[in-house]
This record gives sequence, structure tokens and C-alpha cells, in this order.
Amino acid sequence: MSGDYRIFLVVNPHSSGGRTKKVWPEMVTALKKNIGDFQFAFTERPGQAVELTRAMLKAGFEMIVSVGGDGTNNEVVNGFYENGRAINPESVFGVICSGTGSDFIKTAGVPRDFRESVKRLAGKNYRLIDLGWMRHKDHSGKMVERYFINITSFGVGGHADALVNKSKKTFGGKAAFLSATLRAGLFYRNQPVRIKLDMGVELERKIFNLAVANGKFFGAGLQVAPMAELDDGILEIVIVGDIGIPGRIRLGALLPKGKHISMAKVEHFQAREIYADSPEAVLLDVDGEQPGSLPAEFKVIPKGIRFKIPG
Repeated sequence: MSGDYRIFLVVNPHSSGGRTKKVWPEMVTALKKNIGDFQFAFTERPGQAVELTRAMLKAGFEMIVSVGGDGTNNEVVNGFYENGRAINPESVFGVICSGTGSDFIKTAGVPRDFRESVKRLAGKNYRLIDLGWMRHKDHSGKMVERYFINITSFGVGGHADALVNKSKKTFGGKAAFLSATLRAGLFYRNQPVRIKLDMGVELERKIFNLAVANGKFFGAGLQVAPMAELDDGILEIVIVGDIGIPGRIRLGALLPKGKHISMAKVEHFQAREIYADSPEAVLLDVDGEQPGSLPAEFKVIPKGIRFKIPG
């Protein structure tokens, strides 16, 4: 059997706490069985997946497959675009799940077991899904552009990412993430933000967190935007306002099933364009990474990428 697309896999061997590298021989066996010929490369540093994706699309590969978690997915998707344009609008984005949190797959319907997700790569079927575009301040203070496929947020999410980045990860990445999330949830100081939406709505809020969502889940299974769809041309804006410890505890109990939307200090909007700033340093979380802070603007790119589905 051979794959219908010319396929290149971008593999993060360190994803899922290093498990990806350990099971890679099994993945190769499953890949050869389901799609036949393919080429691949391991990533060894941040940003390399972006570079590999761009280079392989220019080399004529028709489908680039992300093998890792949400961070790897984000880098690969960013590689589909260069200087604000798709390198090859007919190219296809595929996913083999091998991450710790792996939130994008929950909305996209990709099986967590790599043996099952590999099967989806055969054939030529795809689904056009939306992308998020954003411009924000990076750690050096420079305004930069990037894309996201799942969710970007600011507030406690960015603060938690920053804590993870500073931690020693003595007991592994997942333990560090859970510890940072708990500390951030308890001790984060709510921050003031100004928000402008495309319908002329202007808001000033003190927030615990604000999510700009293309997908439904973030934070390893928290359903922050249960109304989100990947192909509706809309970004869901979920604002968790000025809540204290009792509200944060209730939020934590309701988020996994998306029931927090009914809370008194939670607001929901829809928009195609969003701008946010703050007099303070409000940190961003972009598909699980912490690339900088506000100010930031966000836009949806309707049907901005072809996503591989079975068949």
C-alpha cells in the first residue's frame, strides 16, 4: 500500500515526556503498513518544526504530519505560511497524536492512540478548517506575527506557562505543568485589560483569563469554549472576570465539561477580529506555549488550512 500524498513527518522526539522517541519504531511499522513511503526528521530545538515544514513544502511534499503535542502542531501550522501567505494552498496538515495535553485533537476528532491516528493519513480526504492569526509583543518587546490552530489566551494561562518554563521538571513535564497550573490558579493576581471586538464592542475588564478559541479545549482537557467549531469562520471569546479563590475553585470543577459558561463572571462573545491591551504585563498562552504578552490583535482565517481526515 502507498500513500496518495507525498508525505513528510515532523517528529518531536521529546514530546509526551520523551515517549515519542521510545515508540517511534512502532510508529514506523504502523506508518509503513498504512501509508507506505514517507520521509521524516526529528526536531531538536524550538522553532525547528516551522523551518522544516516550510522547507519540505517548498521541496514538493504535499502533506506535512505533526508528530507530537499541541506545541508541535502549532509550529507545523506556522510553517504552512510565510510572509503572510500560504506556501502551497493545496497542501494538507496531518496529525499523529503523541503529546501530554493534546487538546487540539479533542475538537478535531483525532484518536489519541497513534496506531489509530496513523490510519487517518491514508487516502486524499481533507477538511478545510479555520486558523487564527495574531500579532503580539514577544519577549524582546518586538511586535511579531504568528498563527494558532487551537486556542490562544491571556491571563492566568500565560502565567502558568511562565511558571512551567521556570520549573526544574524534576518529576517530569506533566507534573511540572500540574504544579504550575495549581500555583497559578491560587496566586495569580487578576489584571486589567481593554478589549475591542469587530462589531464595535469595547470592553474594560479585570480578568482571571480570556480565551480566543478556534477549538474547544486547552490546559489538558479543560473545555473552555464548548461552542467552538473549527470551520465556522468565527473565534469564540470567553472572558473569566475578576474572580477570587471560591470562584476559581468552582471554575476548576466546571471547566472540564464546559459548564462554567453559566457562571456570573463569565462572558461569551463571537468575533472575527479582536484587539487587547493592558497597562500591565499580561502574558499570553498560544497553543500551550508562552511567546510574549499584550498588546495583541487576533483574526480568524476562514478555511485557512486543509486538515487530513480518514479516507
